Amino acid sequence: MARAAVPGGLRARRAWRRARLVDRRQETSSAATLVLEVDGWDGHLAGQHVDVRLTAADGYQASRSYSIAAPADGSRVELTVQVVPGGEVSPFLVKDLVVDAELEVRGPLGGWFVWRPDDPGPVLLVAGGSGVVPLMAMIRARAGASRAPFRLVYSVRTPADRIYADELARRVREDQGLDVTYVHTRLAPDGAPRPAARITADDLAAHGWPADFEPTCYVCGPTPFVEAVAGLLVAQGHAPERIRTERFGGTA
Repeated sequence: MARAAVPGGLRARRAWRRARLVDRRQETSSAATLVLEVDGWDGHLAGQHVDVRLTAADGYQASRSYSIAAPADGSRVELTVQVVPGGEVSPFLVKDLVVDAELEVRGPLGGWFVWRPDDPGPVLLVAGGSGVVPLMAMIRARAGASRAPFRLVYSVRTPADRIYADELARRVREDQGLDVTYVHTRLAPDGAPRPAARITADDLAAHGWPADFEPTCYVCGPTPFVEAVAGLLVAQGHAPERIRTERFGGTA
């Protein structure tokens, strides 16, 4: 099946562009949102990503891929980066990159793991850790542009690891048709009805959509998490072609 066109021509998406850090927001103790002003940026779709390249004074280069966190605002792109212990790029981006510093980005990239406001609902989003980033872009893109019902099941280690916690709470109050459920794997908040444990089929059955509703499912997180969740969804009767996955791992 042919895929719809995405913003920007192929040549433009493959070219490296100059980007400048204009703002940052600390999301958790180990994650920050970087607001970049990118030369010639002409938009993207919720769920796409970019490659980021850093060049040292001696010419050494390192590049990594990061999901875009929000719909485009003119020439600006937002990336939420979580520190990977021992990583080469993510600790620098989160802790050391200063406002007005320059780097390079390439994209937007990816045309399968995307959501468009005119896509029919319902939608199930399942995130593991920083896998919430592209799913948050979908939630933000939905606001004011679509009435498709969204359910987010967000697996985190502890309450302190929730990225976008305040904004998600506000959007649940203000964005009709959005539900958010947290699954804590190491430490659950006091009074939580569910003890800390890995995500289960019962969690997806209770807080997702029944398979006969035919939701489009987006699953993002570490590879073992994504494979486990996708397997649970298939076992519950969700059609494999309606399950879209994005995974990450390795160095960062």
